[in-house]
Amino acid sequence: LFNLLCLCFCKMILPLSQLINALHSLKSSATASVQTLHKDLAQDHSSFLKEPSVSLRDLGLSEVRASQLDELISRLLPTLGTEEPPTVPSAWRTSHVSANSFFHNKHVLVQSRGFKTFRTKARRAETGYDGPVESEPYTPAFMKGLLQREKGPEAQSLDQVIKQRNLPENQQEAFKTGFTEGFMRSQAFTQRTQDSLRRTRLILLVLLLLGIYGLSRTPFFSVRFRTTSGLDSAVDPIQMKNVTFDHVKGVEEAKNELQEVVEFLRNPQKFTVLGGKLPKGILLVGPPGTGKTLLARAIAGEADVPFYYASGSEFDEMFVGVGASRIRNLFKEAKANAPAVIFIDELDSVGGKRIESPMHPYSRQTINQLLAEMDGFKPNEGVIVVGATNFAEALDNALVRPGRFDMQVTVPRPDVKGRTEILNWYLSKIKVDPAVEAEIIARGTVGFSGAELENLVNQAALKAAVDEKEMVTLKDLEFAKDKILMGPERKSVDIDKKNKTITAYHESGHAIVAYFTKDAMPINKATIMPRGPTLGHVSMLPENDRWSETRAQLLAQMDVSMGGRVAEELIFGDDYITTGASSDFDGATKIAKMMVTRFGMSDKLGVMTYGDVTKQSPETQAAIEQEVRALLKDSYDRAKNLLKTYSKEHKTLADALLQYETLDAKEIQKVLEGKSLDI
Repeated sequence: LFNLLCLCFCKMILPLSQLINALHSLKSSATASVQTLHKDLAQDHSSFLKEPSVSLRDLGLSEVRASQLDELISRLLPTLGTEEPPTVPSAWRTSHVSANSFFHNKHVLVQSRGFKTFRTKARRAETGYDGPVESEPYTPAFMKGLLQREKGPEAQSLDQVIKQRNLPENQQEAFKTGFTEGFMRSQAFTQRTQDSLRRTRLILLVLLLLGIYGLSRTPFFSVRFRTTSGLDSAVDPIQMKNVTFDHVKGVEEAKNELQEVVEFLRNPQKFTVLGGKLPKGILLVGPPGTGKTLLARAIAGEADVPFYYASGSEFDEMFVGVGASRIRNLFKEAKANAPAVIFIDELDSVGGKRIESPMHPYSRQTINQLLAEMDGFKPNEGVIVVGATNFAEALDNALVRPGRFDMQVTVPRPDVKGRTEILNWYLSKIKVDPAVEAEIIARGTVGFSGAELENLVNQAALKAAVDEKEMVTLKDLEFAKDKILMGPERKSVDIDKKNKTITAYHESGHAIVAYFTKDAMPINKATIMPRGPTLGHVSMLPENDRWSETRAQLLAQMDVSMGGRVAEELIFGDDYITTGASSDFDGATKIAKMMVTRFGMSDKLGVMTYGDVTKQSPETQAAIEQEVRALLKDSYDRAKNLLKTYSKEHKTLADALLQYETLDAKEIQKVLEGKSLDI
């Protein structure tokens, strides 16, 4: 460009405007020529050398001479050739190798600049070139391995692998051995990995469950669990037409109290005409198995009203509001079918004392709903709630106040008369020997509840069926009673003759003292058959239930307990007494302590009770211990004198026990009277 300007100013006198137009026209023509060059290059390479057909008039150079024009064009657009560019030393480093013309560099060559790589750096280090170079695309090593790896046919067996590798025969065995070892190691590693993953998953699952459980116990999540779905279903009543008070035995006082409620349900106008109101709640309190549920069913059966049954545990759920919702549904159904009876068994599980617990902030909703339903703002006419519990002390005070559970009926264990009625009721349902007297069994089952008596009759029936009897006898009932009281017989126990003889004299010592002591209970039977933890026992049968005991009766019980150890001492000597009297001494010691500390039967300590002996003064504790020792020593001496007096009868009874193993009261009486036994 500089040469052109000099030429124009020196050799030619042209206007400045024409010179500028000429340069613009030259630039446009050059651009058009390059485009034409690219299009014609594929057809004819020679067209690349053609000059652009542009008139001098269009370029504004019509006045320029031909020689001057040729020189101008040769400088601006030199012909492409194979000659190398002049090596002109330069202080500047370029990113590409320049051609010998501006046209070639601008429109033919393409500059390429890229990022430096390790490969180009290494190449420059080898060649010693420190200038900029063209970048090459970078490919990771593992990608090159995947791209360059040739896929061959997949091997289906080890022989095919050997064939593909073209291994010589002397290396094939070593290859198989190595391949097998590697495969086994990989299998072992895979198995260890799977076991580790399995254990990890199990631990994570347990931790997740524990975390969910812990979150569910928090008050925040308890609120989130609030739901009422599935709780609005109707509660179906139960008709108890087949259960009446005639089916309830042994609780006459409770039946008499509940008879008034039944009359109220049958004819409420009889009581309301005088201004009375239907009682809202009846609480049945008593030990398990005494017939509380049966009494509640009998109330509904006698009154012929719908009976709704629910257990206290049914209202205890992990979801908040479930118990209160069930209480509402239960009373809603009962009110719709009034008059009705709602029976809630195990009331203490839902009506326990309300406490403030951060772990169960909503546990009081159920009992609060029950309190509101029984005596709240809305009337609850025609619905009687009967609750049963054997732990009345745990009930909330607001639940047992008048207006909610107005009546509290105690259902005790049956007495001898009640047990006789219960036994006769259950014996009437099985085939029993007419000679069986239920009163005898009732006298020997002191403290049995109705459920336990039912179990006794059932056990006797099973024993008679095993023995292939046609009916249940008294022996079957006695067997069932002993099994319940002392455990099953251990007939497989092999007891040597010496121990059996000691046991026979031990038990006969108890029987002799009981038989010849005035205030002792009558003997029921004596046996040396091992049963439960004992090797033998003597059962006593009171004539009637004892509501209180005299001092003479307590001393007689102590004398009978001492009879076993005294018998061993008299027959076998002090060196051969056994440990079998430990339970006897426990019973005698308890009676002596009660006489001194609870019953005021000590002349030295007087009529005073001592609740906790350990909290008394050392002098008082010593006095109590001295009195207890004196009572036990006197009892031991009385039993010893009695057995010395009746030593002949003692030996006769022991021999009979060794022969027959078990003797009842009548057989013991015959042996002591010297009569023969027909067994």
